[in-house]
Amino acid sequence: MVSTEFQPDYSNPAQSHFVFTYRIVIENNSSYTVQLIRRHWMIADSFGEKREIEGDGVVGQQPVLEPGESHEYVSGCNLKSGIGKMVGTYTMRRIVDSLEFPVNIPEFSLIVPWRNN
Repeated sequence: MVSTEFQPDYSNPAQSHFVFTYRIVIENNSSYTVQLIRRHWMIADSFGEKREIEGDGVVGQQPVLEPGESHEYVSGCNLKSGIGKMVGTYTMRRIVDSLEFPVNIPEFSLIVPWRNN
């Protein structure tokens, strides 16, 4: 689950600086204990600027999730326009046998409130 929020106190639209936060809930619906190892994001704004972000874990953590558990975190993204989108993958590791596998993160939008009809 993903929810987003525009951060007007940290943004400066006159300078083409728009800051958003996003809250993600990761759920382990498998019967195995897994660990989130890496993240990979593709970020695009309405000006066509694209960025790719990769790194270990999320917000400095590599959470371990038992079957049925969830992990929630909040992070942020800045754009040069008031409209953008993100899509990505997490690399997860099954603890029992160290098998690594990707989990797709569905695309979500980042939109300033005054542009959202």
